[in-house]
Amino acid sequence: MAQRGAYDGRVSNLNPFAAIAQRWTPSPVTLRRAAMGALVMSVVIVVTGGAVRLTSSGLGCPTWPTCTGDSLTTTSAMGIHGAIEFTNRMLTYVLCAAVGWAIIAARSAKPWRRSLTRLGWAQFWVVMGNAVWGGLTVLTHLNPYIVAAHFLLSAALITVAMLTWQRTAEGDGAPRPLVGKPVKQLAWITTGATVSLIAVGTLVTGAGPHAGDHSDVPRVGIDWKTITQLHADLAWIVCGLAIALWFVLRAVDAPAGPRARARDLLVVLLSQGVIGYVQYFTHLPEALVGLHMLGSTLVWIAVLRVLLSMRERPFTELGDIPSPAAGLAPASIS
Repeated sequence: MAQRGAYDGRVSNLNPFAAIAQRWTPSPVTLRRAAMGALVMSVVIVVTGGAVRLTSSGLGCPTWPTCTGDSLTTTSAMGIHGAIEFTNRMLTYVLCAAVGWAIIAARSAKPWRRSLTRLGWAQFWVVMGNAVWGGLTVLTHLNPYIVAAHFLLSAALITVAMLTWQRTAEGDGAPRPLVGKPVKQLAWITTGATVSLIAVGTLVTGAGPHAGDHSDVPRVGIDWKTITQLHADLAWIVCGLAIALWFVLRAVDAPAGPRARARDLLVVLLSQGVIGYVQYFTHLPEALVGLHMLGSTLVWIAVLRVLLSMRERPFTELGDIPSPAAGLAPASIS
């Protein structure tokens, strides 16, 4: 009998992923691009989901998992709102394909790194869970708390996808800190404050005017201006922490990687802040609200990059080291 992971030409008793792995070895560039594809699609699905809400198409397909009680797909009678909602549902399959490609690439890499494969499967199950939760938002007629949790699950998917992409450029050795413990603690505080910022942002959405449908959709029972002010206050706190982190990293002469990631975070935060204030004073035009949603995902990615840049994971064996042609040599990892 053929053993798992040993190629002797007989693969009938292997699962499909192991069978592919015996016949194909992706380059480090292919593996990294596959992980990046899953990350990009995890952001795209957030933006298209926002477009569904901002165009009042949240109930364009009034039921789930079918679009109507009699049709799996949208019908002409449902108009543009049905088309928008159904298109967003179909993009979930594109996201699944991107995640599946990342899983296949991770499983086929040589040597096989179980940690990468597990991260890929973690993405898949988060996608499945969020798809069901998305159906629940429809079945509850866009309950704002269910919608908020739907967005937070998308942030969880981005987290796992970002970690997967980062790990494709690292080895499997034990993490080694690149900065002192107080600096890392400041980074964790910044991360925690950002989580609070994003969570409160979902309540701003739940209390705001863009309910997701023209019907009488329930809203969060909080004064919108009050929760918006809290959101703005948290944004200033996160900006202050990011500025402090950037100065501290420069003061302790931290490696270039963490300093660059902290600079990137500041740029993204300031850009997001400008968009936030402009959309507020222009009475929340849909285009700016959608851009602000995109910005929220980029802020979270930037925060994660800062946190992950503060340690390195060495390659444990020669076979783990990407080729210099791939642009992923250990010296370039930050």
